Amino acid sequence: MVAFEPQTWRPAAAPALDGALRANSRLAQARLVPVGAEGPEDVVVDAEGVAFTGTADGRLLAIDRQGHITTVARPGGRPLGLEWYGDDLVLCNTALGLQLVSRSGKVKTLADAFEGTRFRFTNNASVATDGTIYFSDTSQRWGIEQYVSDLLEGQDTGRVFARAPSGGLTKVTDGLQFANGVALDATEASLFVAETGRYRVHRVYLKGERAGQTEVFAENLPGFPDNLTFGGGILWVSLASPRQNIVDLMHPRPWLRHVSHRLPEALKPKPLRHGIVLGYDAASGDLVHNLQDTSGRVAITTSARYHEGHLYIGSLSEPHLAVYPLD
Repeated sequence: MVAFEPQTWRPAAAPALDGALRANSRLAQARLVPVGAEGPEDVVVDAEGVAFTGTADGRLLAIDRQGHITTVARPGGRPLGLEWYGDDLVLCNTALGLQLVSRSGKVKTLADAFEGTRFRFTNNASVATDGTIYFSDTSQRWGIEQYVSDLLEGQDTGRVFARAPSGGLTKVTDGLQFANGVALDATEASLFVAETGRYRVHRVYLKGERAGQTEVFAENLPGFPDNLTFGGGILWVSLASPRQNIVDLMHPRPWLRHVSHRLPEALKPKPLRHGIVLGYDAASGDLVHNLQDTSGRVAITTSARYHEGHLYIGSLSEPHLAVYPLD
């Protein structure tokens, strides 16, 4: 059993949901698409408009435009991030690692350990045109069942890896508190990485004069950043929940986090039912889309995928996808 060892951190005051971040209910206009299970955490869409998503019961599903649901594969575990790999799908499957799933349902493990130690929390991925797969390993201490413990503990054991087409693994960056979404920019010169526990998004340069350097792209976000995607010229940042004053209060007070950790699960902090998806211009860093749902109809927003003028929005716990028409 992992000993709970909280690290002291003092976050900046959370930005108000005002101005460019003004609270709104635009996402409440989204069409809800039932998936027949809980937790379609991420989603990809093919050229025919078929949406693919993994659910909490360990299945990979396909949902066509008419809402018909087909089980593509049963990889087990807890499927999270999805990306295309040619006609196949790359799947981040928490403790089972990085998997390749064919449309016929065959499942192959691509990576489940680094330097002899198995992954606990494989989370999100992005695939380069040469077949390199960038993916996050959220924590070396806690799995998805204890994700609240990892956020409360605050240890920076999250990492991002690159898997070469030959199968070799290279560590791209580490020292992250709850490494989460990853997304290559349009030129594949840099990789954006969400650090959920520190409310920020990093940019890791992969090519050019700044190769190997990292900078903070967006910091002191108003919520917990989850999956990242590029689409329609925009970096889409999904916030699973707005920030909570009680959590920020606990960060510089380890004793409070010890108390919270010992509480029953029902009494620990939980995501708020307030969906948020932000869209950034990657070149300027400007916020150009502020999509929220204060009503809670679209909530626990863990991913946003652009396809043909729409955002397909996933959730860690809801029983549906949300499809939002962009202006």
